[in-house]
Amino acid sequence: MRTKSTRKNKINIVTLGCSKNAYDSEVLSGQLQAAGKDVVHEEQEGKANIIVVNTCGFIDNAKEESVNTILHFANEKAEGRIDELFVTGCLSERYKPDLEREIPEVDQYFGTRDLPLLLKALGADYKHELVGERLLTTPRHYAYLKIAEGCDRPCAFCAIPLMRGGHKSKPIEELVTEAGKLAAKGVKELILIAQDLTYYGLDLYKKRELAKLLKELVKVEDIEWIRLHYLFPTGFPEDVLDVIREEPKVCNYIDIPLQHIADPVLKRMRRGTTMEKTNRLIEEMRKKVPGIVIRTTLIAGFPGETEEDFQTMLQWVKDSKFNRLGCFTYSHEENTHAFNYEDDVPQDVKKDRVDLIMEAQQDISRELNQKMIGNTYRVIIDRKEGDRYVARTEFDSPDVDNEVLIDARETYLSPGTFVNVKITSAEDYDLFAEVI
Repeated sequence: MRTKSTRKNKINIVTLGCSKNAYDSEVLSGQLQAAGKDVVHEEQEGKANIIVVNTCGFIDNAKEESVNTILHFANEKAEGRIDELFVTGCLSERYKPDLEREIPEVDQYFGTRDLPLLLKALGADYKHELVGERLLTTPRHYAYLKIAEGCDRPCAFCAIPLMRGGHKSKPIEELVTEAGKLAAKGVKELILIAQDLTYYGLDLYKKRELAKLLKELVKVEDIEWIRLHYLFPTGFPEDVLDVIREEPKVCNYIDIPLQHIADPVLKRMRRGTTMEKTNRLIEEMRKKVPGIVIRTTLIAGFPGETEEDFQTMLQWVKDSKFNRLGCFTYSHEENTHAFNYEDDVPQDVKKDRVDLIMEAQQDISRELNQKMIGNTYRVIIDRKEGDRYVARTEFDSPDVDNEVLIDARETYLSPGTFVNVKITSAEDYDLFAEVI
C-alpha cells in the first residue's frame, strides 16, 4: 500500500471553464495564501503534492474535459506522484454522487458553494474579511470582477441555475473595495462578470442597479477601463447605456448573448423576448452610444430549429453586422427544460450551421477591420510574443476578440501600459499597428 510522501505540502489549483471559475480559483488561492499555505495555479512542473481541480459542467465538451482532468490526476495519485486530490466547481456540484461512485480515488468532492468546507479540508479557515484578496490568474493589468453569483432566468437550454443557484448580487460597497484593492496591485482594466449583469441589484436593492455600480467603480483611482460581460437582453437597463456614453472609463463595449433570433426558437428557449424587441434593443444601443461594439453568442441546432429558423438567424447575422460573434452547437443537457424536447437536429447539421454563421461573421469582421485602417486608437499592451507586442483596443476583450499586433524590434513597450497606435493593415481578426 502506498504511503504519503514526507515532502512539504504544496497546493496546485487547476481551473477549467469560464472566467467565473477563474475568479473562484483566485479567491480560493487568496484564502489559502492568507492561511499560510503554499499555493500555485496550474503549475506544470509537478512539484505540488495536493491538487484541486475546479471543474466546468456546462456542456458536453466541458464536462468531458473536466472528467478527463480528474482521471489524469487520479492516476497521478495512484502512481504516487501526488498525495491528495480534491474536486470542486460546477461539474462536482451537478454530478457529485455519480463522480464519487465512478472516481473514488478523489479524496473529496465539493460544490460551487462549498468554499469554507473545501478550505477546511485543505487545513485553512474561511476569512470573511478577505474582500478582494485574490491571487490573479490573469496578467496583472486586468482582472475579472464577479458582481453576482447564480441566475434566476428560466432559459430552457441552460444548466447554470442547477450548478450555481439563484441570482445573488454583491453589495456595491464590497465591489468598490475589491476594485480598489485590485487597482493597488496594478490592475488597470476591470472586466465585470456574472451569469447576468442585467439582473444586478434586483435582489439587494429591489431595482436594477448596474448603472449605479458603474458610477461608483469609475471613481476608483488607477482603474482606466471597465468592461461589461454577459448582459441578458430581457429587461435590459437602458440607463447603463447613458453611463457608457458619458463615462470615459466604461468601454464602448457590450457582451450580450442573444442565442437566437427566430421567434419560434426564442419561445422554445424561454428567452422572454422576440426578434422585434431584440432588434429594437440593438438599435437603441447603437443610437445612444455611437460607435459601440457589440459582442454576442448564438446557438445553432436547438431542438425544433427548422431550416427556415436557421436561415432567419443567418440573414439576421449578415444584416446586423455584429463586431464580435461566436456560435456554438446546442448541447442536450439533462435536468434542463429543453431536455424534455427531442434533440432532433443531427450533429452534422448543427456543425454545418455553426460553420455558415462563422463564415458570415468572418466576412463581417474583415469588412469592419478594413475600415479601421488609418485610424488612431488607444491600446493596452497585453504581452510580447516573438517579435511582436500583442495589444487590445477598448473594443476588444482578452482571449476572445481582435488583437492589435505591434512590431517589437524597434520599440520597447511594457505590458499593462497604454499607448496610441495607428492601424496600418488588417486581417479577419487581427489588426497591425505602429506606435505614434
